[in-house]
Amino acid sequence: MSRRGLVGTAAGTAIAGGLAASVGFLGRDAKAPAAPTSGGDPTEVLHPFRGAHQPGITTAAQDRMHFVALDVTTDDAAELRDLLTAWTRAAERMMAGAEATPGGAVGGGPYGVPTDTGEALDLPPSGLTITIGYGASLFDRFNLAGRRPAALRDLPRFPLDQLDPKRSGGDICIQACANDPQVAVHAVRNLVRMGFGAVSVRWSQLGFGRTSSTVREQPTPRNMFGFKDGTANITADDTAGLDEHVWIAPADVSGGASWAAGGSYLVARRIRMHIEVWDRAHLQEQETVFGRSKGEGAPLGQRAEFDEPDFEARGADGNPRIDVAAHVRLAHSANLDGVKILRRGYNFTDGTDGLGHLDAGLFFIAFCRDAHRQFVPMQQALARADLLNEYIEHTGSALFVIPPGLGDGSSARPSDWGSQLFG
Repeated sequence: MSRRGLVGTAAGTAIAGGLAASVGFLGRDAKAPAAPTSGGDPTEVLHPFRGAHQPGITTAAQDRMHFVALDVTTDDAAELRDLLTAWTRAAERMMAGAEATPGGAVGGGPYGVPTDTGEALDLPPSGLTITIGYGASLFDRFNLAGRRPAALRDLPRFPLDQLDPKRSGGDICIQACANDPQVAVHAVRNLVRMGFGAVSVRWSQLGFGRTSSTVREQPTPRNMFGFKDGTANITADDTAGLDEHVWIAPADVSGGASWAAGGSYLVARRIRMHIEVWDRAHLQEQETVFGRSKGEGAPLGQRAEFDEPDFEARGADGNPRIDVAAHVRLAHSANLDGVKILRRGYNFTDGTDGLGHLDAGLFFIAFCRDAHRQFVPMQQALARADLLNEYIEHTGSALFVIPPGLGDGSSARPSDWGSQLFG
């Protein structure tokens, strides 16, 4: 059902009553589901907003993404806290398939400024998820230093990085994923609109074509080089793996930072792919670089995508079947003391670079329990020797702590982002 349909039906009003009374955030035209719902159409999927963890992490990866990093421009802690609380209400409504505010697009009359921009008014929820995170720079202000988790500190600079400061960092991040790009853009646009005067956009990224699967039912997608990506990803049903590698444990945080337990860390890396150079490489070179076959996605020397790579196997020439500098070898947990991350990236194309080449690549997103113990050693190994480095460059970078999920008022967990951050 579209947002307009939900607003205009008595049924939409009726189903929301109980929730609005208990939570106080949804208007009478929206109801957040307790579990994912779908009629088989991906645009009709509804994901729950509240729970132990935020949506948009282990949620089945949607087709589109809009990611934005924001700078906080206000010096008033109360203003930021109020904004985060208002964002909570709007995010929950939009994930439920409603407008950002009740009647926001046209309900304010001809002389009222709309409080919803309206471009998603006729669109179904499309599996929208909204995920919020905070950068280390935010905790330097508003007396929040004592609430900053120790693992939230700047990533080191890696060899070959070509980072653009205008595409890196940020006080706050918002990740909106959906199966319709307009629904994702609408979510980010309206949250940014609500923050006018308190936050400003530092950088943003649109993504299409997920590059990882987060549930086993999803086929492995392909990146802009045509190879399957994220075959060995952690999936939503691997609860032990999530606890070990993704969720911040209570023992990881202490004192004022204990609020972050149950959350995660988000690493964002904008990776430019030199696709014109890649497109002139022969197939054998491409497969050597990745260490996998391009068609099936199997590790070289194996037959099926999910076969375990054999790093000891050698070819007829006596050389390793999987090159010692192949991407799959260097990134594999077996060669990183068991390190794993949950990948959730997207492809992008952002016009041209002004030199006749496409500005395209991978917007890499990973969730992990501690980026400095997981992502950093992985990226250091890749930056030193990965054959793929000839064809890519990292142009943007950021690290954010992702808070745990919100409660519904019946538990000890905070029910809005404002009270969660400020305590």
